[in-house]
Amino acid sequence: MEPQISDLTVMVVDDSVTNLKVAKNVLSDMVPVFTVPSATKMFQLLEGIEPALILLDIKMPEMSGLEAIRRLKDDPKYRDIPVIFLTSNKDAASELEGLNLGAVDYITKPFEPLLLKKRVEIHLMLHAQKETLERQKETLEGQKKALEKQKSKLREFNQNLWRMVEEETERVGRLQRTVLKTVVELVESRDDTTGGHITRTMKWLQFLLDGMEETGVYSEDLRNWNKDIIIQSSALHDVGKVSIDDAILKKPAKLTKEEFEAMKLHVDHGVNIIDKISKSLPGADATLLKHARILAHSHHEKWDGTGYPRQLKGKEIPLQGRLMAISDVFDALISKRPYKEPFTPEEAVKIIIDGSGTHFDPALVEVFKSVKDKFLKYGSEDIVLNTEEGLEIMDALQTQEAKEEEKLLELLADNDEAPGQKS
Repeated sequence: MEPQISDLTVMVVDDSVTNLKVAKNVLSDMVPVFTVPSATKMFQLLEGIEPALILLDIKMPEMSGLEAIRRLKDDPKYRDIPVIFLTSNKDAASELEGLNLGAVDYITKPFEPLLLKKRVEIHLMLHAQKETLERQKETLEGQKKALEKQKSKLREFNQNLWRMVEEETERVGRLQRTVLKTVVELVESRDDTTGGHITRTMKWLQFLLDGMEETGVYSEDLRNWNKDIIIQSSALHDVGKVSIDDAILKKPAKLTKEEFEAMKLHVDHGVNIIDKISKSLPGADATLLKHARILAHSHHEKWDGTGYPRQLKGKEIPLQGRLMAISDVFDALISKRPYKEPFTPEEAVKIIIDGSGTHFDPALVEVFKSVKDKFLKYGSEDIVLNTEEGLEIMDALQTQEAKEEEKLLELLADNDEAPGQKS
């Protein structure tokens, strides 16, 4: 509520009783008025009263108005009380001195009642407005502090929320990685003729995606993808093989026509398994499983429409499936099978290039050609590991590493004893 003038008080300080009576008679119908005969009495009265305005005579015995205003302005308790000087002098120098000391106005004596009342009313209105502004300022400061407190709490809440989201994301990620790892191990344990196939195809897919990025092929599609998620999702491309009969999956010879038709069903089985994972793990990454479903369903389609299961043709085949087709076939070519020896990486590269426009997307074959050196380099390493000789080499390396580790531990034990110490 804004202060009213009638709620304020005025103090008139003058050694003339007549002037005090006139001032009281003129002002008392507007505000309460305290009349004080000297500056000394004024300071005594100020101990218990805080006026909104002081009318102060300049020339008084004992303490002049100029000395009194100096004391008022020097005291933090009183310095903000506005002071109007009362004077019968026309001395401009005294008026200027008073204004310099902090007076807000001058009223000449003898008083002109209407002018006295109006001047006091104006200054009381200014005082009331100042108080209103001060209260509004205090209110705003309070609101500002409350707002800062709310903002602080909101920041803390957001931080806690982000931490919870990050923790939940990490938990889901761990669960997701565990599921992927378990499924991959399950698939590869069922099909022991293709050990390491999933890990290697992920690497080939990485090379192709890097090549797409470098050449700008299908750049718009790639911008909408998270490459890491695409690569992770490819681990499930053969998950449907867990539903294939062992007699077919582990047959150490080429499949019959009927057996091959049964093997082709692993594509549909894979889609069903991924759908079940999506339903049973509602917190799992929907994007990853979406890509995994596409990869599982379309990696055996061919550019000319002779693939399976839907005989899709050209760009009807999802881009993920067209990429996986190259990765999958390249790895199958360089891998040893019971019914065939591995092709060399160079032979496998030529077969992929020759399949452009029939088996494979011509644009992606161009990408493949741009990164074929990576396929040749890492394919040469992997082909060794897919042979009996490679396994023997790996065993020898592991034995050698174990011996070197044992020697290192002995050296460390010897160094623990400082020279001169007894063992």
